[in-house]
Amino acid sequence: MTNPLQFIQQTRSEIGKIAWPTRREVILTTVTVFVMATLTAIFFALVDILIRTGLQDLLSFFG
Repeated sequence: MTNPLQFIQQTRSEIGKIAWPTRREVILTTVTVFVMATLTAIFFALVDILIRTGLQDLLSFFG
């Protein structure tokens, strides 16, 4: 078991090895996530409308 001082030193050493993203990479990734979420929402909204319309037509045909 390591003492608290060694733990802090090892933690700082490991944090120094992290490859932090640049500001540009963070912005591009964020925009990509928002665009993909929007496209996915539009897709599922259209699928929902198609299924609802199909079921309403089917039920009105038999009802």
